Amino acid sequence: MTTTASTSAPLADARALGLAHYAARGVLEQALARHGITFEQQIAVRAAVTADTPQTPDDLVAQVQGSIKADPAHIRVTVDELLAKQLLVTDGAHLRPTDAGRELLDAVGAQTAPLTARIWGGIPAEDLAAAGRVLALVTERANAELAALTA
Repeated sequence: MTTTASTSAPLADARALGLAHYAARGVLEQALARHGITFEQQIAVRAAVTADTPQTPDDLVAQVQGSIKADPAHIRVTVDELLAKQLLVTDGAHLRPTDAGRELLDAVGAQTAPLTARIWGGIPAEDLAAAGRVLALVTERANAELAALTA
């Protein structure tokens, strides 16, 4: 059974965004738990894997902090955990993802692909485009507000 939003659906707001985020994150966290990693660890490994060049620990912490707005000290602990799990390794002043780190992301991606397809499937492209524009604007504005609060 495919469920779609009705034309009388409530307007998007912070609560609706949060509920959607946590519902989708819950699905991902179930898959991650089967692989023995946390959401934050997966974000950090993904950032290392997708980086154009090897990053220093400070660079990786800053990138992850920019994405999930977590405390940098907590992210440093996460990076240390990934080093202990051998999903990242040090190479001089830089961090590199290991083959095990890359394989882990591939395995999680394969496991979540059918779930993602069911969650996102059947949503009209124009709805996805509109939602994408709104979410990009909300992200931009929220980042600006956060920067002003922490300046």
